[in-house]
Amino acid sequence: MPHPTARKQLTSSRRVVVKIGSRVLVQRNGRPDTRRMAELVAGLAALRREGRDVIVVSSGAIACGLQALGMKKKPTDLPTLQMAAAVGQSRLMAAYDRLFARRKCRIGQVLLTHDDLEHRRRHLNARNSMLKLLEHGVVPVVNENDVVSVDEIKFGDNDALASRTAMLVQADLLVLLTTVNGFHAVDARGRRRRVDFLTDVTAETLSHATGKGSFFSTGGMASKLTSAAEAARMGTTVVIANGRQTGILPRILAGANVGTLIPASPAKPNGGLSHRRRWVAFFHHAQGRLTIDDGAREALLKRGRSLLPVGIREVSGDFSPGDLVDIVDLAGQPVAQGLSEYSSAEIRLLKGLKTDRIRELLGTEAPGELIHRDNLVVPAWRNAP
Repeated sequence: MPHPTARKQLTSSRRVVVKIGSRVLVQRNGRPDTRRMAELVAGLAALRREGRDVIVVSSGAIACGLQALGMKKKPTDLPTLQMAAAVGQSRLMAAYDRLFARRKCRIGQVLLTHDDLEHRRRHLNARNSMLKLLEHGVVPVVNENDVVSVDEIKFGDNDALASRTAMLVQADLLVLLTTVNGFHAVDARGRRRRVDFLTDVTAETLSHATGKGSFFSTGGMASKLTSAAEAARMGTTVVIANGRQTGILPRILAGANVGTLIPASPAKPNGGLSHRRRWVAFFHHAQGRLTIDDGAREALLKRGRSLLPVGIREVSGDFSPGDLVDIVDLAGQPVAQGLSEYSSAEIRLLKGLKTDRIRELLGTEAPGELIHRDNLVVPAWRNAP
């Protein structure tokens, strides 16, 4: 897709997710930058008045909490980080509520954890709640529930949360706001220049990414590119831009050449994945690994079959029925991911057996497949690029 055409198409985006990083919202001394927040809220409210659905994924809760508690140094223990999140979240939302109210916009707080989105029923409830907020003209303000979510404080970031949110509501556009004007790469003369258009994010692209976050943030450019790649492959166009530039959101939605644009994959809607398979691919942590033989690999990749016990060579990790597992070939290369019908202990006993033999042992009601094709994702999207 030519670059000008992709920019022009941004003007027709009906559902927009905007992620605002901590460094955009917080000054160097840790205090919330109220002027910057007011500027961004003005842009968000303007998009809402144009009739667009707007969802905000906001960082800054922990940073606000540290400032309120008078902490000069970021703690490393989880209970203190969770305490800071509890104090800061209410302050952050109060600031948003005041600013949006001045623009005659209502907001609703949505706190999520990986566990919420991994559990199928809670996943659907979260999606339905957010869609209902949008239906009533409310702007959802989403954040990781850092008070209880241990993994995200230690390892995660809101770039990934923003990507998952865009998939959850099937957004047309995801805007990742940071403090630089997009992704920069080294040109032929050895100078770093903004890349205004990326057809895809590859390992080569990631090798040019710099920036590892800061005192108040956990993400960096590599995190943004990886999250952007996931969203783009599932049908959402992504723009990475400088959230400290005045009027940045209206400029993006007007098709201006700002930031770095990664277009939605043109191949198939939602990457060719159903709602359920997107849920399998992007909203789970793998709990184990199955190594399969060449026959099983061919059945999965070429014939679209379920994974049967007869093709299993090795089982790694301890997992329960319903957990996500990685599937690799004999060379250790990713083949697929899926939700297991059996526990790791059961699969160790069943591996190599034919389906008829399994039902002789466990009864006719026992699943004949280890992973049904409806619960399989091929290729393993989460491992790309």
